[in-house]
Amino acid sequence: MTIQTTPKQSWWSRIAHPGQFVAWTRPLLWPLTILTVLLFVVGLWFALYNSPQDYQMGDTVRIMYVHVPTAWLSQFVYAVMAVSALGSLVWRHPMADVSMKAAAPLGATFTALALFTGSLWGRPTWGTFWEWDGRMTSTLVLLFIYLGIIALWRAFDDQLRAARVIAVFTLVGAVNIPIIKFSVDWWSTLHQPASVFRADGPRMPGSILTPLFVMFFAFTFLFLVLHLKAMHTEVSRRRVMALERQAAQGAKS
Repeated sequence: MTIQTTPKQSWWSRIAHPGQFVAWTRPLLWPLTILTVLLFVVGLWFALYNSPQDYQMGDTVRIMYVHVPTAWLSQFVYAVMAVSALGSLVWRHPMADVSMKAAAPLGATFTALALFTGSLWGRPTWGTFWEWDGRMTSTLVLLFIYLGIIALWRAFDDQLRAARVIAVFTLVGAVNIPIIKFSVDWWSTLHQPASVFRADGPRMPGSILTPLFVMFFAFTFLFLVLHLKAMHTEVSRRRVMALERQAAQGAKS
């Protein structure tokens, strides 16, 4: 007598089931939220009370503790969306388009914050709130791309069809990320070259670098928490829509 066994599923296949993904990630939300709050408390204490003024910019340098993390996340979130777009197009992973849709409003928010804080920082530093240089213009283009993706999601009733169209649009828009990154090297710009992630080490003193890194991790974990929560909400919304469709079909029959 031959006994057939069910092949063991990989974790990649297991999290493809929306219910399984929510069940696995929901217990992570509270620990991640607590960690995020602690990081913000420590980071803001360092940034506001335990870090020195800059010898040129004075207290204006404290805007950097919000501007740099949000600028980093504006690009990182889009990278998450691009990977999710590949997962949706290539592997047809059911959670990939959920991740892509949930990340777009967060990316738009972080990009808008980066532009706003950059303008506040630029006025006393450069003497102007805005300049059409490579970095600022390409970041503004990124914001428009985010807003376009959000509008596309809302324009489609069929979310599966929308996911394919938006995945292609997202991958095409990804060409803007290296433009943002290398714009300070390619064109004449008001922005200074990289000061933290350099081959010869950071140019900042530890008293400024420490709160910057703490705020960097605080904002990154904030994105992770909000992204997971938004994905859970989207899964629940799709379940409700599926039940409504079933009820409507039952009523017709």
